[in-house]
Amino acid sequence: MKAFVVIAILAIVAVGVHGADEAKEQPAVEGGDRPKTFKRLIPADVLRDFPGMCFASTKCATVEPGKTWDLYPFCGRSTCVVSEDQPPRLLELVEDCGPLPLANDKCKLDEEQTNKTAPFPLCCPTFKCEEGAKLEYPEIPTVAPVPEDSSEVKATTTAKSA
Repeated sequence: MKAFVVIAILAIVAVGVHGADEAKEQPAVEGGDRPKTFKRLIPADVLRDFPGMCFASTKCATVEPGKTWDLYPFCGRSTCVVSEDQPPRLLELVEDCGPLPLANDKCKLDEEQTNKTAPFPLCCPTFKCEEGAKLEYPEIPTVAPVPEDSSEVKATTTAKSA
């Protein structure tokens, strides 16, 4: 069972790293720019009466490791995962639209293409830019891959631009 959980976590992290690479190449959507999706691991909320489960505050419910829930009314989803640490900890893999782009007079929110009530990632805002204009995103800290010989997670900063 432990091997399955470890494999599942590695698969989720691999998809996250691969997904971040794919997000950089994400094409414009019907004349508008759709933002990248961002993934990050954070410590999970845990209720003392349910120690082996994540607490999904947007659902007011507990969630088993390996299960996913949407973050409505926010645009995103989370997955409950078990860390490889000893002793293991519960983590929440959060996927969302990330930060809004920096202000740009040549790019506007496309109200017609943005559907705030759609499931993630379709609920992410879509922007329409004048020809030649590009969206720029603020730098945000991201978690670097953890070396196999280290149990510490190191934060790095990466520039995000469309």
